[in-house]
Parts: sequence; structure tokens; C-alpha cells
Amino acid sequence: MTGYRAHAFVTRYWKAGTDWLAEVARCTRGRLRDGDFLVLSEKAISTASGNIVDEKRVKPGFAAHFLSVFWMRLMWGYFLGFVCGHSGELISAVRSYPSDAGSRHKQVALWNGGVLQALMFGSEGGIDGSNLAFSFVSLPLRDAQGIAEKIVKRVELSLKKKVIVLIVDTDKTYSFGDFHFTPRPKPIKGIHSFGGVFAYVVGRVFGLKRGATPIAVAGGRLSVGEALRVAELANRVRGFGSGRTVWEMAMRFHVGLGDVTWEMLETVRHKPIVIVRGRR
Repeated sequence: MTGYRAHAFVTRYWKAGTDWLAEVARCTRGRLRDGDFLVLSEKAISTASGNIVDEKRVKPGFAAHFLSVFWMRLMWGYFLGFVCGHSGELISAVRSYPSDAGSRHKQVALWNGGVLQALMFGSEGGIDGSNLAFSFVSLPLRDAQGIAEKIVKRVELSLKKKVIVLIVDTDKTYSFGDFHFTPRPKPIKGIHSFGGVFAYVVGRVFGLKRGATPIAVAGGRLSVGEALRVAELANRVRGFGSGRTVWEMAMRFHVGLGDVTWEMLETVRHKPIVIVRGRR
């Protein structure tokens, strides 16, 4: 296999309760071939499955307040942001990190990811608030591998095609030769997950090659290197929906953090499904 081509499918926004498996079958019917890679967004599946939390209902503790006010505003806003090569726009936003909403978010990060994940500036442990409304965030899938296998069976039964399914997160995997690591918990076998914020800083400071993280592969055997290439290509053609961060999302709709509505999100072109095909 010398290269790939990819096609992303535009769908309606997958709110909680969406029959996303039916959406996958509907969008890809007549488009899939045996041997294709069918790549799906973890966040879209998680949101559609109701694996989300309304942070407005969370009561933060002292540690969460500390992370919100001191760690984020000062360490990320005046030191780590520069070290990691963040844009001036992002650094400026982090310096104004919201105390109340930020504390609630950090409390969710502490509960679900632990301290090393909560020290991240965003996407702590696979938790993500971009492309969600109000104060909701999506949590990482609990059984991504089982879900990927379920998709394979659905495609075989409904569409009569044999494909390799990947579920992918936009959180980055960093590569140093054949050694691949990520701050994100539970990637596929062969990608090492450790260190939380330290893995992120090392990957950014040394300018290592980075790309989207495959968290499940089903339907066939795939090397780590090929899984990473397919995941990153799918990520590029999918785009970022309403924005890469909650700040970008708020700016897009000209509202404050936490004021984005479900109706606003429904106006954006969402692409949770990508077919990647190898050129032979």
C-alpha cells in the first residue's frame, strides 16, 4: 500500500440519543468496499451515547480551584504555553481561564483522569468540551474496542462488507521513530500511555511528529504505524466542526464560554464518519 485517499461524510449533529449506528449504515451504504477503513470520531459516538457530563452540576474542591486559578492562568498562561508553542491567541485565552466554570471542569478531570491528566491545559484524560453545548463535556468511551467490534458486525450484516473499523480521538500521539506515546489513556496496543501532562510537554517541546490517536481497531490486523497514518488522515479531512477548543467554538458563534447552544451546533457541518481507502 503506497498511499490513501479519504472521504468524510457530513451528518446532522449527533445529540444524545441519536441512533448513530443507523447513521453510519445510511451514510456509507453503496460507498464502502471490502478492505476499506471505516473511521469514526470517539467524541461523536460518546456524545450520541449520552456519555456526557453537565459540569454546571459539579461542586469543585480546593485542588480544582487551585488548578483553575493558579496552574492554568499562571503556569500555562506564562510558561508552559510558550514552551509548548501555543498560539498567542490561545495563551491569552488561558490567562483568562474562568475561575468557576474552570474549577468545575478541573474537578471532573480529577475524578475521571487523576492529577497528571488534570494538569493538562485541555482534553484532560480524553475529556472534551468542544463541539458540545453549554457546560457539557464528553467523557472517553469505556469500551471502545467492544464498540468497534459492534460496528464491524453491523456493517457485515447490513451492508455485506468487510471493513476495518477505527475509533479515533483528536488527542495527539507523539512518535520518536518506532516508539509512539500519548498522554491520553487507553490507546490501541503499541501506543504507550503514560505521564499525562509530562508526555504532552515532552512531545511538544521536542517537536515530535504527532497525529490523532486510534483508541480501537477491529475487523482486521493493522500495524501501529498504519493505524496512526489512517487516523491522522481521517482527522484532517474531518476538520474540527465548530472549533478545536471551547474558546474557538465560543468565538465562532460570538458568545461567551458556556453559552453555545445545541441549535448553534446543529448549523455546523459535522463529519464524524470517514472512509479511508488504500491505493495499491
